[in-house]
Amino acid sequence: MHVILGALGTLVTILWLLHRLAEMGIDLAGLNPFLWQRRRRWKKHHDANPVYKIDSPLEATALLMTAVAKADGDMSSEEKTEILRKFRDEFHLSKKEAAGLLISSSHLLGKGDEVGENLKQVLSPSLPNFTEEQVKSALNLLTTISRVAGPSSELQEQLISDTAKILGSKTTANGKWF
Repeated sequence: MHVILGALGTLVTILWLLHRLAEMGIDLAGLNPFLWQRRRRWKKHHDANPVYKIDSPLEATALLMTAVAKADGDMSSEEKTEILRKFRDEFHLSKKEAAGLLISSSHLLGKGDEVGENLKQVLSPSLPNFTEEQVKSALNLLTTISRVAGPSSELQEQLISDTAKILGSKTTANGKWF
């Protein structure tokens, strides 16, 4: 009997100490390796650059169009107008939606370093979702945007050719989005 009372007293003492430590702000749950790994995975996913999370072919193409327009410097007003027109005509978006897509693409693009240097990683989430028609249309749209302000620059041509290599095997007939 005295062994059972000793074990229960020890258990109550441990629980009471854990409760007092929790009241003081010391949480021993942080020592759990499974919880630590789950929190680390969530933080890594949450804090990652959103440009690597684009899984929609439409949004990925819009980002690439903006990247091509900004490849050789700032986007000109002709390029901006043409991009907005293509968003409305090809993607069947309203004026407001097209403007919002351009703004979000420009914001995600930032300086453009991520897209230019890690194009394969940027396109990898959306690559399985591209249809053959969307690949052809995307490459046509990129080529059209590159030639708006005159002949294509070397940086624009490089970005288009890299995109074509990544999307490459899916090209066929017409390019329609909807």
